[in-house]
Amino acid sequence: MAPGDRNDPYMSYRFLIIIDQIIEGGFSEVSGLDITTQVEEYWEGGENSFVHKLPKETRFANLIMKKGLADKSRLWEWHFEVVSGLIIRRGVHIVLLKDRESAPLQMWSFKDAYPVKWTGPELKADANTVAFQTLELAHHGYLGSGVMNH
Repeated sequence: MAPGDRNDPYMSYRFLIIIDQIIEGGFSEVSGLDITTQVEEYWEGGENSFVHKLPKETRFANLIMKKGLADKSRLWEWHFEVVSGLIIRRGVHIVLLKDRESAPLQMWSFKDAYPVKWTGPELKADANTVAFQTLELAHHGYLGSGVMNH
């Protein structure tokens, strides 16, 4: 088989989700890369030219991955554990692929993530993969991002 003839189920997806160093799925869209630090305004007596803005808590938006595909049911099983009351937090990496040859370009890492929403796709009898329309993960923080060396 020539290198260009690879049968990779994630080839048409530009993002991968990696959990415990295992690629668990691919998807077409990601959102929720938002970090917001709340501020408290403090007016200083006699100072009328500005207001002090003091930092308070920082909030992390949920990661939302759309139009996904996984060749195993591990993502669904992880969410079902949460539904059943068993919360297992895991480190998650989101990888942006550069091209169809799957060269990694950028990676974002998050700590203590767990699924809070899973939306299924239309069901088709001729597919042997587990597709999902939306997977949403809550997490306890953004660990950073980096450009991948290839």
